[in-house]
Parts: sequence; C-alpha cells; structure tokens
Amino acid sequence: MNRRGIADLAGSVGLGAWAAFSVLTLVVIGRAGAPLWLDDSFLTWSVGHRPEAVVALARAVTATGTGLVPYVLAALAGAVAGRTTRSRQLATAVCLACLGLGQLLRYGAMELVHRPRPPQADWRAHASGWAFPSGHTTTAALAAGLLAVALTLRAPRGGTALRIAVCGWGLSVGLTRGYLGVHWFTDVLGGWLFAAGWLGTCLCVAAHLLPAPFLTEPTDPAHAPTEDHASEDPGRRGRSRPA
Repeated sequence: MNRRGIADLAGSVGLGAWAAFSVLTLVVIGRAGAPLWLDDSFLTWSVGHRPEAVVALARAVTATGTGLVPYVLAALAGAVAGRTTRSRQLATAVCLACLGLGQLLRYGAMELVHRPRPPQADWRAHASGWAFPSGHTTTAALAAGLLAVALTLRAPRGGTALRIAVCGWGLSVGLTRGYLGVHWFTDVLGGWLFAAGWLGTCLCVAAHLLPAPFLTEPTDPAHAPTEDHASEDPGRRGRSRPA
C-alpha cells in the first residue's frame, strides 16, 4: 500500500473511532455515569465467576497494561519500523510520543466525564481515579496497536500469529478490567475506541510527515533506487574506436 493509501485508511479508521467514542461519551455524560447496556450484566457475571486461579491470572494480565510494559512495546514497535539506526531512533521517538500524548488526552477525557467506578465491594484489584475511558485498556490497546502496525509495515505477508498474539494481549487487558470489577464494560469499550481513534490520527499524520521508507516496502518500485548506466551495445565490443 502506498503512502496516500495508508493515510486515507488510517484517517478513515481514526475518524470512525472518534465518532463512536464521541457518541458513547455523550451517552455516559447524559446518564450521569450510570451503568449502560451490558454494564450491569457483565459485572454480575464476573462477580459470580471468580475462581482464585482465574482472578490471579487476570491480575497478572491487568498489571501489564500500565507502567513499563506498554512503553517497552512502543519502543519495540519503533525498532521494528525502522531499517537503519537513525530511522529506528526516529520511529521509536514517534511511537513513544504517540503513547505519551495519548495518555495525556485520555486523562483529560477522564476528568471531563467524571464517571464513577462500579461499587468498590465488587473490586478484586486496586484502582484509582475516574472510570471512563479505562486507562489500562487505552494504554494497552495503543501499545498493541503500535506494535501490530509496525509488524504489518515490515512483514505485510508474514507474522500473522505474532500480530494476533499482540492484539490479543491488548484486548485481554481491557477485559480483565471489567472482570476484576474496577471498570464498567462501557469504560473498556471507550478505551478501545479512544485508542483506535488516536492511533489512526497518529498514523495518518505520520504518513504525511515521515520519510517514505517508513511506510513503504523495500521492494516498492516507487521508492526503489534507480541506476543510470549507459547501455552497452554488445556489437561494439572488440571494435576499435575510429581514429
């Protein structure tokens, strides 16, 4: 896919995700943070299905959605995206900036919405701050998305299993937040939509501003090096130049 195609696709995905996130946010605000749709049902189910082994696993997974792990994955995405030392450094800086700025925007959204969390009696993990959108969910989805995009750009016809594993981890972190009772399901959904919108925005901007080699395959004829050698006439070999 060429640069313009990547920009158009990323922009379309980002715009659609932002639109859905905006609608969900307005509904949450309009209901004063009260549970929506599947929120009560998902929480009730999770409270009734919490064997200790599964809770321990969920806590381990949810812990990877914050702190150092997402930033390591974002840096890894930059290392995968670049081809030279300099380009890897630039790509790493871009990925870390995308994740860091996304965090700031998400904090702003949480403060704007001021949605309370589910009842603390149903929590099976530590939590703080407002509920919408889920911070762990957003952070993990952004990190997973960055790495999945980097793998797709560098190995568009391979690495499917690795991309599925990365995206599965990002989704699992969000699901554990609801399972452990510290977020409503729509908080998690909001985190996924926020991450998709911000990732689409960042990729669209990068497609316009970054050098072409970041977003094209090495074999792309539009960016392949050209050689301008004078053609040789086999018939002239061995002939002496006229005096």
